[in-house]
Amino acid sequence: MEENPKYLDESLSFQERAEDLVSRMTLEECAAQLLHDAKGVERLGVKDYNWWNEALHGVARAGMATVFPQAIGMAASFDEELMEDVAAVISTEGRAKYNISQKWGDYGIYKGLTFWSPNVNIFRDPRWGRGQETYGEDPYLTEKMGVSFVKGIQGNDPRYLKAAACAKHFAVHSGPEKLRHEFDARVSGQDLEETYLPAFHALVDAGVEGVMGAYNRVNGEPACGSKTLLQEILTERWGFRGYVTSDCWAVADFHQHHKVTSAPEESVKLALENGCVLNCGCTYERVLHAVELGLLTEEQVRHAAVVLMTTRMKLGMFDAHTPFDHLGMLDVDTDYSRSINARMTRESLVLLKNNGILPLAKEKLHCVSVIGPNANSVTALEGNYHGASSQYVTVLEGIQASLPECRVLYSKGCHLYAPEEFDCADRLGEVKAMAEVSDLVILVTGLDETIEGEESPGQEMSGDRKELLLPPPQQELVDILCKGNTPFIIANLSGGAMDFGAGNQGAAAIIQGWYPGAMGGKAIADLLLGEFSPSGRLPVTFYKNENILPDFCDYSMQGRTYKYFTGEPLFPFGFGLSYTKFAYRDLKTEGPVEPGQAARATVTVENTGSMDSDTVVEFYLKDVEASVETPRYRLCAFRHISLKAGKRAEVSVEIPPEMFALVTETGERVYEPGEFLLYAGGSQPDAYSQKLTGENVLTASILLK
Repeated sequence: MEENPKYLDESLSFQERAEDLVSRMTLEECAAQLLHDAKGVERLGVKDYNWWNEALHGVARAGMATVFPQAIGMAASFDEELMEDVAAVISTEGRAKYNISQKWGDYGIYKGLTFWSPNVNIFRDPRWGRGQETYGEDPYLTEKMGVSFVKGIQGNDPRYLKAAACAKHFAVHSGPEKLRHEFDARVSGQDLEETYLPAFHALVDAGVEGVMGAYNRVNGEPACGSKTLLQEILTERWGFRGYVTSDCWAVADFHQHHKVTSAPEESVKLALENGCVLNCGCTYERVLHAVELGLLTEEQVRHAAVVLMTTRMKLGMFDAHTPFDHLGMLDVDTDYSRSINARMTRESLVLLKNNGILPLAKEKLHCVSVIGPNANSVTALEGNYHGASSQYVTVLEGIQASLPECRVLYSKGCHLYAPEEFDCADRLGEVKAMAEVSDLVILVTGLDETIEGEESPGQEMSGDRKELLLPPPQQELVDILCKGNTPFIIANLSGGAMDFGAGNQGAAAIIQGWYPGAMGGKAIADLLLGEFSPSGRLPVTFYKNENILPDFCDYSMQGRTYKYFTGEPLFPFGFGLSYTKFAYRDLKTEGPVEPGQAARATVTVENTGSMDSDTVVEFYLKDVEASVETPRYRLCAFRHISLKAGKRAEVSVEIPPEMFALVTETGERVYEPGEFLLYAGGSQPDAYSQKLTGENVLTASILLK
């Protein structure tokens, strides 16, 4: 190696250095960089590198790490600042684990700095098993939480990326899991621009380093080889300059399942020429053959290698030192990490019902039964794509620790979903006996990643759900408790909407805990006993099982999410109860506003109850005079705040200019003069939400010139 090659000259730009490095590689060496398990080039000092790493809600699949609540739970916090703190912890632990792996020469999978997170797909249908990985059904909430996650992962160093985030799965992807390798998601220009693209666009504007394509086709084009998505939108319209990766083995789907190509070399050509520079999988092993056949040029291969090496340069992989070199094993799972996790876990919990039983009076409890298949389950804490915590607290353990003077009984009650796998009749007798002698029953229901999540061979539903009701064995537990005289509380752990059947009326209180992470059991126990007041809000609509939803394969937004669903749900998007009350007054707006101009609004919020509490102030905007069909209204701003009892605060927000644009059927954004209504409060402005919360929502008018 020459003494001072340009690619090691830290005074040059990363792009210049990457170009110089690639110019020294053979074509074969360049082609090897385009696979997720990229081979090193020893003579140039290029180490092996595996691009595949995961960090959805903590560094995943690589040993000990802080396990935060699943993404959908973090979305329920509606807390952008805390989300950035969470992601900063994740990148610290990720960089520490990378340093450790480098020291010991471990270059395998899940050891790199390129994290394939966040998932900013829209949770459009409650049956989708991977909806738990998202930030919910609303594009704006998804955008804000996603941008915060990217900022925390990539850091604020002026020169280096702390780690590289990746927005996935670009761009129209939300099930069914069983069909994802062959499915064609047909979507209108209006829905594409209004619902499916905004979060990706926002992450690109925020500087996200990577974008991952989806498995399915979008309007006939495989997403990982789509000229429309990757060239016309991502590169030309949005100016994205990072790297694009396929989902794992998605390029092979082009010829094996989508049948848009007839051979691997044709699939390689379609993906690479449209900008998919990295292949998670093995199809790009055919890159050299594609060049030999004249399907690709050497220049295209070298360009892709330059893009990938530029990302690695940004991460400091070819520099003598980075600001993150000091991080090591003792920076993983620290007291600080746990404190951030504790805050996020508390903020993720949503109180859906409370007949006054909560918070519990500890001194009045002599015997409590904790029942249910998720009561003592670590799996139900984790969600999918998780790391390994050094400590877990299940719901049972959290309650036992919180009630040392109380007798706490425990029964699993039933199998999670399969009655034939468990002697249910025997345990049902135990459940009845426990309920009879208890002051209170805490029923811990729900799902876990073994039945709700990603497509997996052998699963009947491939991770998706047929219905929204609890699995039959758990429904039976609910029915038994409804027929008894002992009050019971449902604490539900799932990645999405559930219908609790008879429990909707029969339970004294219902808590939605999502998959709450390693310390989930402690947070739920603390909520039950009033150690804090809940502030979480639903990032998805909880439908009734009998609500009529469009076909799962229909990607039109009509009849979906709070913006277009016109029936009465079980619990609305944006809903969540507190242990105190909040009053809203003096909503003020500026106006009129010009097209392309942001609007500002302020509202005064007062904690009128007797308990300190966080809350979420929600703002929704309705286009009163639109010439095309628009949403009923849409979330346009929110703010997570803390208020002591009896105190008030003035909350100011800026409503983005694009909220005042309507999207035509062809996907064009246009501004039409007219009136908009702005709503501010602790929920959606609909009558049902206001009835459930007992709090009014304020309304003001904004004129667009």
